[in-house]
Amino acid sequence: MRSRSILLLASLCSFVCLHAVHAQEDTSATKKPHRIILKDGSEVIGTIEAEDSSQVEFKTLSGVSMRIPRGQIKEFERLSGEIVGGEYKRFDPNHTRLFFAPTARPLKQGQGYFSAYQIFFPFVAVGVTDFLSLAGGISLIPGAKEQIYYLAPKLTPLHLENIDVSAGVLYINATGTDFSGVGIVYGVGTYGKQDAALTAGLGWGFAQGEVSNKPILMLGGELRISNSIKLLTENWIPPGTDVFLYSFGIRFFGESLAADLGLIGSSKGLNGFPFIPWVGFAYNFGAK
Repeated sequence: MRSRSILLLASLCSFVCLHAVHAQEDTSATKKPHRIILKDGSEVIGTIEAEDSSQVEFKTLSGVSMRIPRGQIKEFERLSGEIVGGEYKRFDPNHTRLFFAPTARPLKQGQGYFSAYQIFFPFVAVGVTDFLSLAGGISLIPGAKEQIYYLAPKLTPLHLENIDVSAGVLYINATGTDFSGVGIVYGVGTYGKQDAALTAGLGWGFAQGEVSNKPILMLGGELRISNSIKLLTENWIPPGTDVFLYSFGIRFFGESLAADLGLIGSSKGLNGFPFIPWVGFAYNFGAK
């Protein structure tokens, strides 16, 4: 059972990786997209061709060039995506995470997000530099005498066009206790772009001053199916056991907001339930 399951996960990740290889498009020559909202309420998306103190020369997605007086511009917004073949492709604002596990992608300096997992577990992350982010949060479980808090710094020493490699720590403890806490030290790599990517990681758990000598394996993938929807999978395989966790679901995203809906299952079942629902929300802020 375990070997067949691992084979299934590996096949899924290989499928995603294959899409990542073949779906790459040369966008090196594309200009940065912007949205202009005029005072009459109309808006256009395209690229800035030239500008001065009095007007902006703008080219729309359909190729129409226009000169817009600055006095007619109500709002001017730099978008996070890219223009490919005359089409605006929005970036996933929550690209640094799968459902719960991190990808290896970094937050840029000044970028960040506020998220909530399963409603009661908020999480805040900020890019301190382009390769270092700090994150953490505390649970808000109604009626609980003690709450769970967590810290999660992440370092990304390698950031290339298609490959990112990161390392980090997730530390978990509870308020009002003398417990030293538990956590995991991990390394993770992500291969691919926004349309499709594969993430794999190894993590070593620690507790009471001791670190496990056998890592847990995480395999995850993401595949864009529209300009605002991605398919996600995240799977955990502990060492020395035939029990593992798997998940699959969907992410809806706009320019700043992302919402994840998924199902979590176990190879040994979940006390009579086939799946546990997963819900996550994230609001992303900062430089694009």
